[in-house]
Amino acid sequence: MTTSGGLLRATRGIAARALLGIGTVWALATLVFLSLRLLPGDPAALVLGDLATEEERAALRRSLHLDEPLAAQYARYLWGIARLDLGASLRHPSQGAFSLTLDAFWPTASFALAAVSIGAVAGVAAGGLSTSRLLGGGRRLVHGVTLALAATPLLGLAPVATYALAVRARALPLPGDPDAGVAGALFASVLLALPLGAQVARATRAALRELGRAQFLTVAKAKGASDARVLLVHALPAVSGPILTVVGTQLGALLGGAIVLERLFERPGLGTVMIQAYAARDLPVLEAGIVASGALFVMTQALFATLHAAVDPRARRA
Repeated sequence: MTTSGGLLRATRGIAARALLGIGTVWALATLVFLSLRLLPGDPAALVLGDLATEEERAALRRSLHLDEPLAAQYARYLWGIARLDLGASLRHPSQGAFSLTLDAFWPTASFALAAVSIGAVAGVAAGGLSTSRLLGGGRRLVHGVTLALAATPLLGLAPVATYALAVRARALPLPGDPDAGVAGALFASVLLALPLGAQVARATRAALRELGRAQFLTVAKAKGASDARVLLVHALPAVSGPILTVVGTQLGALLGGAIVLERLFERPGLGTVMIQAYAARDLPVLEAGIVASGALFVMTQALFATLHAAVDPRARRA
């Protein structure tokens, strides 16, 4: 294949992923729009409550453009998403809905990115050690811990680990403590990374066992390569494609876990903003938060799809 042909194929792949990502965010935004307007009940009455007068409800409908035809509302809504302007927050009229959401977007994105990095590295290490002769009998212990973590729900693991390590043992700071700093953020990221790491470890172990006694590994050993070198230099790069696939498929659960842990630890982020918006019936912020969460998921999926294509030629042809 010529260089120009490879560049064209790569460009087409990037364009296809971009169009798929835009389509996914558009479908999610449309679903949110329809669910808040077509379900039974008056959105204005839902926001203001039963004690509001009809004049107050009518004023809110006008401010949210709910008195316009549905097609006009939808066009305005999509144009607002394109401009990152869905109007002002109902709780904080001086701030735009997307402004509040974007302020919370980056803490959640950095939290999720740290957890992905920790989970991927720790999972690959655990999966590699559970199949290597480097640990001897310790391989079974690593595999057992991996299975236990994979079977434990995050909502059960995080509070127990926080109570044991931060409250009782006081070995680590509470993740929600404003003075916890980097240590608190790292502790929260590790908790979020544990389920992902367990799944990555299982996938790594399965891929390495399937690779087994591949000829190129036998040749490397015959040339005098140590077990550690065979694992790190030869075996792990060969199974990087399946590992990245598992990470990509687990991103949705990880982002959902990030939003839950933010609320559990009262850390700033999309989770806190969206739950507060839901509790206050702040529809513009709720819409902006859901769309931003979908965009974050799409961007991380695209990143790992690009990495997968870079390390696995078969993914480029898919």
